Amino acid sequence: MLSSIWAIFLKDLKSELRTRYALNALIMFVIVTISMILFATAGEIISAELLSGLLWVVIFFSAMSGLSRTFVSEEDRGTVIFLQLATRPSVVYFGKLLFNLVLIFGINFFVVIAYLLTMENFKIKSFDVFLAGLILGGVGLASASTIIAAIIAKANTKGTLYPVLSFPVLLPLLITAINITQLSTQGTTLTETAGHLRILISYFFVVIIASYLLFDYIWKE
Repeated sequence: MLSSIWAIFLKDLKSELRTRYALNALIMFVIVTISMILFATAGEIISAELLSGLLWVVIFFSAMSGLSRTFVSEEDRGTVIFLQLATRPSVVYFGKLLFNLVLIFGINFFVVIAYLLTMENFKIKSFDVFLAGLILGGVGLASASTIIAAIIAKANTKGTLYPVLSFPVLLPLLITAINITQLSTQGTTLTETAGHLRILISYFFVVIIASYLLFDYIWKE
């Protein structure tokens, strides 16, 4: 099973490196969004708490612009039937999830570096808290985005439907991730943020387990 999951991941990775559709969309969205924030706030002093929220706004909408391609591309290329015949639904799900994890971690790294270089007031005092929130938030974002992408893949309005369905599902994750990021700018210790971290861990475990149980029905519909 692991070899099949790895094969699905490599297929998507090679396809993305060849077309660079999602990667280019993600990078351009990050650059444009951060530039708009800089232009809109030129000459103003923005608090670290507000910048923490804006960071996750950038991450959320960047993910919405690229992660939906996970299953939509299969529909566009007409390879869905081949995958259904070639392997089990759970293999497809975890292969796509692994690809989305790599994509979201890559874009999060790019967003954070760009953010730290451009936002002067965004100072991280507890790097371990910030990193834990970023990693767990990224895992939760990728896991929820993967199953939602599978749901909307057959819809006619894929582009508009994806963020509409994703936002209410991801809202608890985003609120918790923003709170952790704000605490990291205040110098809060990892122990003091344990409650928030448990929420993120519980979130992606619930989402992954529910996705695993439901994906068989979604994939074959």
